[in-house]
Amino acid sequence: MSTRRPPPVATGGPATGPAVDAHGLRKAYGKVTVLDGLDLVVERGTVFALLGPNGAGKTTTVRILATLTAPDAGHARVAGHDVTADRGRVRRAISLTGQFAAVDEKQTGEENLRMMGRLSGLSRRAARRRTAELLERFDLTGAGRRLAVTYSGGMRRRLDLAAGLVGEPEVVFLDEPTTGLDPRSRQELWQVVRDLSGRGTTVFLTTQYLEEADRLADRVAVMDGGRIVAQGTAAELKSTVGGHRLDLVFTDPAAYRRHEERAVHRSPQTLTLGIPTDGSAALVRALLDEIDPERRDVARFSLHTTTLDDVFLSLTRTGAHRQEEPTHA
Repeated sequence: MSTRRPPPVATGGPATGPAVDAHGLRKAYGKVTVLDGLDLVVERGTVFALLGPNGAGKTTTVRILATLTAPDAGHARVAGHDVTADRGRVRRAISLTGQFAAVDEKQTGEENLRMMGRLSGLSRRAARRRTAELLERFDLTGAGRRLAVTYSGGMRRRLDLAAGLVGEPEVVFLDEPTTGLDPRSRQELWQVVRDLSGRGTTVFLTTQYLEEADRLADRVAVMDGGRIVAQGTAAELKSTVGGHRLDLVFTDPAAYRRHEERAVHRSPQTLTLGIPTDGSAALVRALLDEIDPERRDVARFSLHTTTLDDVFLSLTRTGAHRQEEPTHA
């Protein structure tokens, strides 16, 4: 489902302050606490990625920032406007696209975009002009007069995003936008996100694809148990679990279990554990001597560069414990 917003109201001067500024957000549904004092700051013109396991609170965060859900406590400003007191202004400044493309399949691509233009308050001529611009920008000109039902999944997603940009929003929220897309369509959408950022639009992205955040985001936050447990650039987050990972294949399950707790990567099927390290020969030798002093437990090893997957697994593997840890900058 996608939520469309009309064009932002002119403020009479340049936008200042963060694109998103949230502090102490709390939200509970019955006895289930979804957000537990969440803090976020997203600078204008950047791509920000929010990562977290299912149930971490990512979608609830987006819904609050997009004014679709009210927080129980805390406050937030989006595009300079309070999400509770100035809901109308926030809505005029943003676009929200959910996990599934929301286009009218019985209309052509052109008709979908012209309809959004008219709903956003554009004249017929302006709506036609904006439609032509967006079809070209999203590489849909050739398919513009085809019914949307004939579009591939990637084309529908691009049309969905184009519809959300009719009003030229300041902040674009993309809630797991590449879910269900094939690798080629995902790459095409990544390029769209890069183009948006290059034009000065702020992109707030939630995703479960760690490679997506690594490639696109200026800053990444990892969410677990309704809180931000770490944030920074991808490189900064990787450095928190070591610059490299030493993968050890053990000879038997007992040896594997003895060292399982310290690993950031686990594969019980292959008896493989990934241990964080700085990648230096001295530390690798020391780890091997420490873990397998008799040289009987480790069958083989390999060294890898740390990925965001390692960060994600390290920070979210014990949710209740991690909620109590301070946020990393």
